[in-house]
Amino acid sequence: MERESMEFDVLIVGAGPAGLAAACKIRQLSESTGKDISVCVVEKGSEVGAHILSGAVFEPTALNELFPDWKEKGAPLNTPVTGDDIYYMTSAEKAIKVPGFAVPKTMHNEGNYIISLGNLCRWLAEQAEGMGAEIYPGFAAADVLFHEDGSVKGVVTGDMGIAEDGSQKDSYMPGMELHAKYTLFAEGCRGHLGKRLMEKFDLNAGKDPQHYGIGIKELWKIDPAKHEEGKVMHAAGWPLAENGAAGGSFLYHIEDNQVSIGLITDLCYDNPYLSPFEEFQRFKKHPTVMQYLEGGERISYGARAIAKGGLQSLPKMTFPGGLLIGCDAGTLNFAKIKGSHTAMKSGMIAAEVVHKAITENEATGAELSEYTTEFEKSSVYKELYEQRNFGPAQHKWGNFFGSAYAFVDLNIFGGKLPWTLGDSHPDHAEMKPAAESKKITYPKPDNKITFDRLTSVFLSNTNHEEDQPCHLTLKDPELPIRDNLPKYAEPAQRYCPAGVYEVVEDAEGTPKFQINGQNCVHCKTCDIKDPAQNIVWVTPEGLGGPNYPNM
Repeated sequence: MERESMEFDVLIVGAGPAGLAAACKIRQLSESTGKDISVCVVEKGSEVGAHILSGAVFEPTALNELFPDWKEKGAPLNTPVTGDDIYYMTSAEKAIKVPGFAVPKTMHNEGNYIISLGNLCRWLAEQAEGMGAEIYPGFAAADVLFHEDGSVKGVVTGDMGIAEDGSQKDSYMPGMELHAKYTLFAEGCRGHLGKRLMEKFDLNAGKDPQHYGIGIKELWKIDPAKHEEGKVMHAAGWPLAENGAAGGSFLYHIEDNQVSIGLITDLCYDNPYLSPFEEFQRFKKHPTVMQYLEGGERISYGARAIAKGGLQSLPKMTFPGGLLIGCDAGTLNFAKIKGSHTAMKSGMIAAEVVHKAITENEATGAELSEYTTEFEKSSVYKELYEQRNFGPAQHKWGNFFGSAYAFVDLNIFGGKLPWTLGDSHPDHAEMKPAAESKKITYPKPDNKITFDRLTSVFLSNTNHEEDQPCHLTLKDPELPIRDNLPKYAEPAQRYCPAGVYEVVEDAEGTPKFQINGQNCVHCKTCDIKDPAQNIVWVTPEGLGGPNYPNM
């Protein structure tokens, strides 16, 4: 098929913190050196920030470097952290407050801000556009384009107006080819193009498998008398520990009498009956948490996977014609529960290397091995190296003993213990058969503090054009009922936080695997956790998915 094409110096896939920081830095360098580099950013969400979800406590180090005058420019960092509490929840009723001296130093948040990462991305996009970058929301990068020599040429955006049966509707519009000297992939955790590039160029060779968590978040408006602006609370233990799982929770008091609350469930859990969504509902009923929510109003909901493998799982980030940056590679620092500053810095390093390659070396598609050198000299690499054992320790010994190890490693030895822990088991391979697992019965929602999935998805403003091919594809359509149902009680119907997957019966009572793609919030959990790796997430039409306002 002949498609229209556009040419740029640099193409960036994804308008998250990594991609936008890269765009801003390239344009800054163009202005300061007089060597102009054209930049295009494509974003699958309906607007910049529509698909961005994070806690988020934000460390401003990278932003300080990128825009030293961000306060004067009006960056939406409005709530400095004023208090920092950590609890270990021992049961549904009790919790132990961890004294500050016993907390791993990475968990302290002095100098940080509670923000909406979506709003920060909107602001970064304004800065990038103001400096001449072109940003196109609503255009999903559907596939990678390659030159004849195998180097990356760019991407093709998804066709619009394709019916579910594959035919072209009256609204059909073919996707466009976007070509660039270099393409930066900044899709976020488990990017579908990043995943393909890792396979094509064997970027994971010699690395531990990436590890993930599913973060589920709500935004609440609470009683002003209960609001403590700037207060940060983290917790571990119950409810996940009760069902043999690990993870952590947060409750952040932001401005306007609002709190953001969430639970991150490590996707290495082994019980197929466990539901991260239902565990989150249970968490909200703990007295330490519910005291703030009672009498309040839930105003938003969302979910997103996070890459938490750290340094040992970080793939090679360079290949001919492009780079993986930010959470597409997995730069999140799980010991800090923060990835925005590391993503931004990785994008800024990429911008410097790419700008130099194009303007000084006139390189067009050569592999930028210099990026690896510069990355390993950076603050990002330094903190990932120092804190490299935090995640594996949590996986090996659980939250309690893993955190005790982290205290010794980080607070006493400064991350310089002479060994590196590994975790070679991929999350999807940890699932035990249902016959060997404890069944879990979850309480019904009370519709005051706890809710069901469909009510929750409604608050995410999720929408997809219904008459289009399903973007949740199955390598083997028969496998969910043939294999996963008898062996694992088909866990997709529980690990999905949006009610996408159901096992229903037809008129003869035969079970059928039903995919409600309209509900998908693009969290990528299914692509990660399916024990058979049978579910493959691909992009739906641009504009589809959640529309998060302040997440």
